[in-house]
Amino acid sequence: RTISTSSCLELIRAGPRGRHVVAAIPPAAPSSNPPVHVKVADEAVCVGPAPTSKSYLNMDAIMNAIKQTGAQAVHPGYGFLSENKEFAKRLAAEGVTFIGPDTHAIQAMGDKIESKLIAKAAKVNTIPGFDGVVKDAKEAVKIAGEIGYPVMIKASAGGGGKGMRIAWNDEETSDMGFFLSGHISDICANGFCWCLQVLADKHGNALWLNERECSIQRRNQKVVEEAPSTFLDPDTRRAMGEQAVSLANAVKYSSAGTVEFLVDSKKNFYFLEMNTRLQVEHPITECITGLDLVQQMIRIAKGYKLQHKQSDIPINGWAVESRVYAEDPYKSFGLPSIGRLSQYQEPLDLPNVRVDSGIQEGSDISIYYDPMISKLVTYGKTREEALKKMEDALDNYVIRGVTHNIPLLREIIVHPRFVSGVISTKFLPEVYPDGFKGHMLTAGERRELLATAAALYVAAQLRSQKFLGDLSRQWELCVELDKSVHMLGVSRSGNNYTVEIDGEKVEVSGEWNLASALLPITINGKHRTLQCLLRTAAGEISLQYLGTSFKLRVLSKLAASLSKHMPEKVPEDTSSILRSPMPGSVVAVSVKPGDNVAEGQEICVIEAMKMQNSMTAAKTAKVKSVHCKAGDTVGEGDLLVELE
Repeated sequence: RTISTSSCLELIRAGPRGRHVVAAIPPAAPSSNPPVHVKVADEAVCVGPAPTSKSYLNMDAIMNAIKQTGAQAVHPGYGFLSENKEFAKRLAAEGVTFIGPDTHAIQAMGDKIESKLIAKAAKVNTIPGFDGVVKDAKEAVKIAGEIGYPVMIKASAGGGGKGMRIAWNDEETSDMGFFLSGHISDICANGFCWCLQVLADKHGNALWLNERECSIQRRNQKVVEEAPSTFLDPDTRRAMGEQAVSLANAVKYSSAGTVEFLVDSKKNFYFLEMNTRLQVEHPITECITGLDLVQQMIRIAKGYKLQHKQSDIPINGWAVESRVYAEDPYKSFGLPSIGRLSQYQEPLDLPNVRVDSGIQEGSDISIYYDPMISKLVTYGKTREEALKKMEDALDNYVIRGVTHNIPLLREIIVHPRFVSGVISTKFLPEVYPDGFKGHMLTAGERRELLATAAALYVAAQLRSQKFLGDLSRQWELCVELDKSVHMLGVSRSGNNYTVEIDGEKVEVSGEWNLASALLPITINGKHRTLQCLLRTAAGEISLQYLGTSFKLRVLSKLAASLSKHMPEKVPEDTSSILRSPMPGSVVAVSVKPGDNVAEGQEICVIEAMKMQNSMTAAKTAKVKSVHCKAGDTVGEGDLLVELE
């Protein structure tokens, strides 16, 4: 029997027809639109309200659900209690099987200091650095100076990119104490990030299932992963895999686990940490090996031996995973967004596309959980094929109601540096040193976009004019894009449009289904899939083109001549006001009316989805008014503080 929560926790009980699944839901979940994990379950059990401390991290509530349903085993998924040794102990005390490693392995690998010492003893390459606990900022600066900058400082029990910081000088190292509260386990040089999937049973057998390239990250959290890596050769892969298995054997590991390595440009690799759970990106390993890792974990927990030998593990093809988040990629490569999914359509009609998600149209993205919408996975015989399928999948992925990171994901997978395989953990800041700005249009792409907007405008006009008896075949239009104005001539023949722009002709054809979320068209013989995000009677059109949303305005020649008489909205003076960049809760407010603040001084701290954002003054001024207090819940764009 299985109990499944939104954290991918499953409690299993054998039944006459196999596993019986029970889903955990928050008390306010509407029965008319139950969450996805409830739909696929046989039963539902409430484990508490939305805050995780009162539900999915509440061991008492989970244990009660186990007793209530008679569950015999728990699969912890890859969140919340998946690496909690106390939870595993409580299950063992109740005679319930934990589908994962034993508490000794969780403890040993969960502590970054102990895990490094065990790795050294197992003759696993470890990162040059300090093996103890750094007591204070002064000692951190001293040790960092001995190692040489840049260095990485990581909390002893940190995970998922939390409690990890890169320092480039003494001042940044000294400041780390604020974030890590002095609990620092390791200082090491920065490098490329690879994960080795391991699988071990309770009979001393262990396998390595090849690597996953995980270097594309923001805030030390993965964004795009692929398997295998473009950088590894068979000898390095084998050496890394053998060391990963050696580490697993050293702690008598039994289950699926992942060993993370940092790798330098000379292919020297160093142990970083071991995650004693299933990882988010496990589907790409499943794609290239053909193994179902969750099935293997259940078999191992039941006591069965591994069915495969190392020689049985293949690398068949290439797989890429994009983590689709409800985030604004234009803010620090992704600040959380919340809202209701007013329209949601996964690109599952495309071949070799897999979408692992727990949401559906009508689902709410809240401040209480990780903002991940889904794991979008594509597979191909070659890397080129897998990337092209990812490009198509992102273009065909419909998400409305929340801001998402598809613009960033699509730009990453088509960037020449990424396509060539020259990637590292510094990819995003190096490629976008001034932050992500969206797709930069070439002259040809700009003409494509203008022509599509014009053709779409005419198609919409024709639909109306059919009822008015006016079926013109020639149009003169004015199209505005990025404050530039273009005069276009449009002619039509059936569903085909010829658009003349600055002396160049662009041929655009398609079905022009104005009710569809997707707009598949052909431009000069090239197939494109766009999305119309907005279309108003005033000629405003927003198109998602090559992943990025572009705002245009299409007017007739007469309407354009009259629009210059319309008053323009005066932009808000953002230097005197402070608005929340994301929905969340106010952690702290550092000022009050009448205080003098300097440019760059912290004014308040906003937290959402495990992320804290320090809000600072844009100029030196006096505080005029404060519109929030610690504990308040705020939305994106809400006014926080006004300056004089």
